[in-house]
Amino acid sequence: MSDDDWRVLGHRPLENVADNLWRVEGDLPGLPLKRVMVVARMKDGRLVVHGAMALEESAMKAVEALGEPAVMLVPSGYHRMDAGRFARRYPKMRVYCPAGARARVAARVRLDGTYDDFAGDATVRLEPVDGIGDAEGVMRVSSEDGTTLVLNDILFNMAHPGGLGGVVTWLLGSSGGPRVSRTARIALLKDPRALARRFVALAATPALVRVMVAHHETIADRPADALRDVALTL
Repeated sequence: MSDDDWRVLGHRPLENVADNLWRVEGDLPGLPLKRVMVVARMKDGRLVVHGAMALEESAMKAVEALGEPAVMLVPSGYHRMDAGRFARRYPKMRVYCPAGARARVAARVRLDGTYDDFAGDATVRLEPVDGIGDAEGVMRVSSEDGTTLVLNDILFNMAHPGGLGGVVTWLLGSSGGPRVSRTARIALLKDPRALARRFVALAATPALVRVMVAHHETIADRPADALRDVALTL
């Protein structure tokens, strides 16, 4: 099936997280991993879509009812599965990715720039993640209940699944709560100390209420402590 088709994999309903923040969890074919799309609304009503995921038409209409899908963030060179589909559905949408992922992302979808080119506003802004060669970044969302940090593959939060899939994720070091997986350490991590310092700095975010990740569960229970604990493992 080509990118020209609107290919929908299994997914859960659109979940309202905060007054200007939504989340959808979906499936990946043949894998125990769940993927996550995050939608944030800026002050002017435009939507920023992080980790775009093709949804059933009723769910897409629900997203569109929240505001204009104006910006798509392709959070890494490995999270581009539905990026081309979104770009075709919303031809006016601006598309950005981390600088270190530009070559891989540009091979799949048109780009308007890197994270450095996204102006953002007081509600939604992008920042670098040190120690990983600009391969990923962090989206910071300010809501009425506090601040949310949206990360990608550099931080996992996945419970141990059962069966053969559980054995695979355990071997990959992906499951068992907040962590930098073995896969991320091999594919992304270049300077562990720099990443540790960045996690500690993110933990000091005022009014931090949650950390959202690209795979599986949001870290909502003591997110600052979780970031500091992960930093100690690097």
